[in-house]
Amino acid sequence: MELFTPDLGLVFWMFIAFILLFLILAKWGWPAIIKQMEGRADAIDKGVEYAREAKEQLDHARESAQKVIGEAQAQQAEILRQADQMKSQIIEAAKKEASEEARKVMEAAKISIEQSRKEAELQFRNEVSKFSIDIAEKMVRNQLKNDDAQKQLVNKMLDEIEKN
Repeated sequence: MELFTPDLGLVFWMFIAFILLFLILAKWGWPAIIKQMEGRADAIDKGVEYAREAKEQLDHARESAQKVIGEAQAQQAEILRQADQMKSQIIEAAKKEASEEARKVMEAAKISIEQSRKEAELQFRNEVSKFSIDIAEKMVRNQLKNDDAQKQLVNKMLDEIEKN
């Protein structure tokens, strides 16, 4: 049992060594360890704070990005609407120009047809009057070959003049 029961001198010197070690650690060791732990705790707190701020900034950046994307989509929609409106206006203007040009062509064609018709009618009248004169001349020559026929024609014309 001697192994399990220490001597009084050993206990005394162990107690003295423990007290010296305790005083040395209390004087220089514990403050350094506590200072290190407080520095580490401050660094961890700062890291947590930086992480929280970074998260907030990231959230704000995402919100800003979503806002910018929304504005860009709105602008895109507006540009597309304006482009569609411009397309409609250009098509409408082209239709108006085409119909106006077609109307002008139709009017020019009508005028040309009317002029051609008048020219043909005039030419027809001239030819008919020429034929009529030729026929009348031949008839008058045949009828005026004798004197009785000449007198009869003159009397007939005078009677017509008197009636009018």
